[in-house]
Amino acid sequence: MSQSSVRPLDLIGIGTIGLRSRPGRTALTAIGIAIGIASMVAVLGISSSSKANLIAEIDSLGTNLLQVQGGQSVLGESSPLPVSSQAMVDRIPTVTDSASVIQIATKVQRNRFEDEPNGLSVLAVGRGANKTLELEAASGKLIEGETASLPVAVLGSVAAERLGISRVADGVTVSIAGHNFAVVGILKPLTLNPDLDRSVMIGDWAAFDLLGVDANPSTIYLRVRPERIEATRPLLARTANPKAPNEVSVSRPSDALEARAKVDKGLQQLLLGLGGVALVVGGVGVANVMVISVLERRGEIGLRRALGAKRGHIRSQFVIEAATLAGIGGLIGAVLGSAVTWAYATRQGWLVDIPVTGLAYGVGGALLIGAIAGLYPASKAARLDPAEAVRPHA
Repeated sequence: MSQSSVRPLDLIGIGTIGLRSRPGRTALTAIGIAIGIASMVAVLGISSSSKANLIAEIDSLGTNLLQVQGGQSVLGESSPLPVSSQAMVDRIPTVTDSASVIQIATKVQRNRFEDEPNGLSVLAVGRGANKTLELEAASGKLIEGETASLPVAVLGSVAAERLGISRVADGVTVSIAGHNFAVVGILKPLTLNPDLDRSVMIGDWAAFDLLGVDANPSTIYLRVRPERIEATRPLLARTANPKAPNEVSVSRPSDALEARAKVDKGLQQLLLGLGGVALVVGGVGVANVMVISVLERRGEIGLRRALGAKRGHIRSQFVIEAATLAGIGGLIGAVLGSAVTWAYATRQGWLVDIPVTGLAYGVGGALLIGAIAGLYPASKAARLDPAEAVRPHA
């Protein structure tokens, strides 16, 4: 046989003989690589699915909702917004809808005889709240029109749960500052405004007449034309409170969701690091198996060298065997990681998004780790003396 007669296809066939002759060892070693790749693919897939779901959620809720609140004075005292602040904000041409909310310093209970703290707040809502905040009733109806002056209340989703009210029915009331308010509605959860989920809403005129509440808004919510958000935001503080614009805070509720996506990215990097450690451990396992394989197959190596195989052929054989072993683990890991992502995202009700680049990098990384892990045992095999290799060892 000529030393140059080994074709690439023949080399691949020879390189996989060891794997095919020891299926049990091959499977166990591939599992080590598969665990590392599966964890990395699952982390990327779950993170990507979470982000895709979050982006879809933000898009559906809208990023054009802004929130204007009274802040604090230089002395640290609360600084309420002026009574006319909503009307002044409405004059800004880019503002399409607005609503004022007044936080009332009082307790709400299931009845007047209870006094257990429940962490719920009482809010007086003005005109436009239903449209601006996109409130939807899970049960009953919302406060609107003439009902704003009546002793009726709408419960946030969390407030309803804490008060033990699951649905609206005749005769169901809550006690606010010693007055009974009929529960006419329960809201669907509000992703952009979770604080409203923990509140009980009453009409502003009912708050003025029955509870003697001041008309200064605690918060003004407004919708702005999406393309004009950044231009409008700097105008709001000095428009809502011209005398003390530095005592006004302006925020965008959707920013909290975007911040959560950034936190998820940091966690993703941590988990990817852990997956990388598992992958390296798998690579060490491949190297260990290949070293054992070289020792077990000294006779085969010596015979091939005696028949004319060059050192490069022997080296390539074992590198191919190591890379193939790791590649099998990579493919198994990619499938397993995709399955974990699909199962978790489906259970959470998310969009399933498995990055194709993540799968490609996973399998490619496994092949690279395998090839690197096979370099030492391949070089060791190539350096064997043919005569020494075929001599029986005790």
